[in-house]
Amino acid sequence: MNETKSILLVGVGGQGIILVSRVLSKGLVEAGYDVKMSEVHGMAQRGGSVSTQVRYGEKVHSPIIGRGGADALVAFEKMEALRYAPYLKPSGVVLVNDYELAPMPVASGSAEYPKGILEAMSGSFDTRVVKAAEIAISLGNAKCMNVVLLGAMAKTLSLPAANWEALIMGELPQKLH
Repeated sequence: MNETKSILLVGVGGQGIILVSRVLSKGLVEAGYDVKMSEVHGMAQRGGSVSTQVRYGEKVHSPIIGRGGADALVAFEKMEALRYAPYLKPSGVVLVNDYELAPMPVASGSAEYPKGILEAMSGSFDTRVVKAAEIAISLGNAKCMNVVLLGAMAKTLSLPAANWEALIMGELPQKLH
């Protein structure tokens, strides 16, 4: 693959975005790609926005994805999909978790959570909705929502074959295996 591909992963602090980005990066390296990753924590520890940028290809010169440069946007939370939509190429794909985490203004009652996010995204981009929370709960652990999204991302984006399970286990403490 001569072309560099760019994946932007976004969500809220505590959702496991950085873990998934590390696993994704290691899997792409395992598949033989040059990979660059950048992460922005923001106010992550207080439930703020978190984004990671993963770029891979034969030779990648920068980890940064500019506006309109992402081939894929993977949103762990719906409002974050909307916030980062300007970074997606018009031909890009959005993989969005049908999940809401109320930011502080919404939780305090001073603002409302936006309605129609999925419809707005679908009207502008190739949008794939995943009910990762429901799937994770049905698997017995709501906290594995991020791993569900990793699997959906690997399939949706036709990512190269990698030993994803071993890579996930390598990033998690033994007690979570």
